[in-house]
Amino acid sequence: MTNRIKGQVFKVPAYDRFSRVFFRILLFILVFIVPGKSGAQAELQAWGNMTGIRIQGERMEFETSLRVAGDQWGSVYSTGKERQNPTFYRDSSGQVVNTRLGNISFFETVKDGAPGNAVVTIRFTCSVDTLISGIYFCVSLPLTEYEHGILTVDRNKKTGFTSIQPDDQGNLMKASARALSISSPNRHLDIRWKDPETIYVRNGGTTENPLVDIYIPIKSGKLTAGQKSEKTFTIQAGGKIDRKGIRMVIDTTNPGREFAGFGGNFRIQNLKNDPQVIDYCLNNMRVAWGRVEMPWRFWQPGKNADPVKAAAEGRLDPHVLRAMEMAQKLQLRGIPVILTAWSAPDWAIIGKPVSSPVHGIWGNPLNPDSVQYSYRSIADYILYLRDRYGVQVQFFSFNESDLGIYVRQTGVEHDQLIKELGKYFISRGLSTKILLGDNSDATTYSFIEPALHDAEAKPFIGAVSFHSWRGWESGLLSRWAAASREINLPLIVGEGSIDAAAWAYPAIFLEQTYTMEEIMLYIRLMDICQPMTILQWQLTSDYSPLTGVGIFGTQGPLRPTQRFWNLKQLASTPKGLKYLPLKGDRTNISCAALGDVASGKYSMHIVNDGAERMVHLSGLPATVHSFKIYATNRSSSMKEGNPIAVKNNKADFILPAGTYITLMSE
Repeated sequence: MTNRIKGQVFKVPAYDRFSRVFFRILLFILVFIVPGKSGAQAELQAWGNMTGIRIQGERMEFETSLRVAGDQWGSVYSTGKERQNPTFYRDSSGQVVNTRLGNISFFETVKDGAPGNAVVTIRFTCSVDTLISGIYFCVSLPLTEYEHGILTVDRNKKTGFTSIQPDDQGNLMKASARALSISSPNRHLDIRWKDPETIYVRNGGTTENPLVDIYIPIKSGKLTAGQKSEKTFTIQAGGKIDRKGIRMVIDTTNPGREFAGFGGNFRIQNLKNDPQVIDYCLNNMRVAWGRVEMPWRFWQPGKNADPVKAAAEGRLDPHVLRAMEMAQKLQLRGIPVILTAWSAPDWAIIGKPVSSPVHGIWGNPLNPDSVQYSYRSIADYILYLRDRYGVQVQFFSFNESDLGIYVRQTGVEHDQLIKELGKYFISRGLSTKILLGDNSDATTYSFIEPALHDAEAKPFIGAVSFHSWRGWESGLLSRWAAASREINLPLIVGEGSIDAAAWAYPAIFLEQTYTMEEIMLYIRLMDICQPMTILQWQLTSDYSPLTGVGIFGTQGPLRPTQRFWNLKQLASTPKGLKYLPLKGDRTNISCAALGDVASGKYSMHIVNDGAERMVHLSGLPATVHSFKIYATNRSSSMKEGNPIAVKNNKADFILPAGTYITLMSE
């Protein structure tokens, strides 16, 4: 439902500052009528680490973890992303995580209390006799916020972080306490528990991200099989809330690459739920590109088999049939298709098929003795897909072959494949080109370098591709942007999202923390990398942006989540726009702009990870007189607000806390 007041004109005297402020407040109320927000929200990751407490949208940053220190502190094991196999859910007790460190299993609950307050309860059970120094609830504080902080133990012993040096065991401080307080010019944090314990304060983090780690014991000394215990911590966070206006400048004179639009992966894995999620997404958002599976091992199980003849005789494997029909569904909607093979037939690889790491190594190399058979088999598939289903495959890839999911290659082998398979495609009359990379994440950049610098490979490369699961540093992302520019080909984010293990704890998809982090990354990718498209993993029931009908255990009708509205809002970017520089003077926002001078169409995407603030946008072209504005947050689903007026190439508008905003020129 759109909240508008039509046919009314507000006149505000230029000299009356109070009237201006009042008008902006009134405009905000009219544009986004949002129910009362919670005074605080504890942010908990699915592996059990809190990353802060939000107050009025501002995150009071710290990170907690569960740690087990071995005997004499010889080793320290910690909860973290992709380190354990946790479960996550939310119930009446709050957010709940079950996880394990070695012989010790943990049951952790985090519940919001009064504003700025969270109650953390940790229960553990030891499965066998274990000698340790202790189990700790560790609180890590960023020195960017707490470098000049003062630590107060039990309200009387005060110590400045910068005034103490570590002892021979690495401790900055060791003291008995049942409460501590840390304060700095902009932040304060209070932690309380029931009984006195010996706390340890140590240096942590990295040179680039220095931390102070505070270890609070849950249990010390030797543990016996079956031993259980529980401890509760109350955390109170507070500090200054940044409400300073954001100054943003767009440069419409320096257009970059074209954004074709948002896309998706359509690898069918759930025969019951995938079709209805796919249809909902295709019918309710603009999907610009699609990536589908080539079930190669089912296409040609035998090396000397004739898969085309088998298909013509009605012996097409059901996996292959579903994948081909999925590609056809996209083609009929005018959506370009990327074809990706995850696994390979046994005859095409070396060794027995590997679907999990063996001695830390994933996947199987292609068998060089069968490589010509492999090329023919892949080309047969693409030709059959073209001739029988009318699908023109734009690009082909092996999924994450840098890692081995599940075909594994070196960078040199990847380069060789591009040249040889590319030439073979041409010999068979195919225009399909090959993706350079399609890497598991941005961190394995070196994998693409042999082909990137090989002039003989370039004619067969269609685009550069990486997946966004890891490697979000600006410098690393910039290398991918530079690689695509170096060979003057598009960049594709072949799989977009933020946690490759989230399938194991899908309740996290409904959490605001995950929702905001995902869309913030996408807007950063657009700003830094200028990709032609970002392909969501997935627009199926796997990592579903929808809920209900049993998906992730949720009941009721199929319905969109906040993540769906984020994706739809991004996908609503008009066709034919090019990236434009858009800069803001705040660190906790992500922003990207696109436009086309000829058509006069402009679109800007802004994600606010902080408190509500005013935006002062300048540099707008004289041809734009107003913007439509859309907002997605906990309470708004791509809700359209009153138009934003543009005057003297400038526009002012309010950016609500924890909100994704899109402006579209009218």
